[in-house]
Amino acid sequence: MSVLVNGSPKKEFKVKRGLRQGDLISPFLFDIVAKGLKGLVNKAVKNGDFVGCHLKGNCFIDILRFAGDILFAGDGSWNHLWAIKSVLRGFELVSDLGINFHKRKLVDIKRIPTFMDVATTFLSCRREEKEFMFLGIPIRANPKRISLWSPLLLKHEKRLSS
Repeated sequence: MSVLVNGSPKKEFKVKRGLRQGDLISPFLFDIVAKGLKGLVNKAVKNGDFVGCHLKGNCFIDILRFAGDILFAGDGSWNHLWAIKSVLRGFELVSDLGINFHKRKLVDIKRIPTFMDVATTFLSCRREEKEFMFLGIPIRANPKRISLWSPLLLKHEKRLSS
C-alpha cells in the first residue's frame, strides 16, 4: 500500500493489521466501499438485470445501506437472483472483501416456498421466515400489536427516567 501526498505516491509499505471494531474511521471506510457496491447495483439496474421496488408509484428502492447493513429490494425473479449474485461476486473481486454468508438472509414478502428453497441454495444464504428487525424497524410484523412496541417503549422510558 502507498499513500498519495499532494498527488504524489510515497514509499510503499505493508499493512500489518486491519481495522478493529469500534475504530473511528470504520464507518467512513464502509461508506466508501458501500458506494462502490451501489455503483455496481446502478449498473445492473441500467442494464435491466436488476429491478428494484416501486413504492406507491413515486419512490424507487433497489438497495438500502446503513452502518454495515445492506438490504437489496427487488421483484424476486430468476433474473433478479442472478443479478444479486453477480453484483455480490463482482463486489468481492473488486474490493477484496468477503461477504459474510452466515449473516446473509433472504426474505420473501409474497411467501412462495418453492422459489425460496431454490433461491436460498442458489445464493448460499439462510431464509428468514418470521418477523425480524432491520435498523430497529420491525419487518413483516403487524404494527397494530402492542407487544411489538413494548420493547421500544420500555427502552425509551428507561432513557427518559434517567
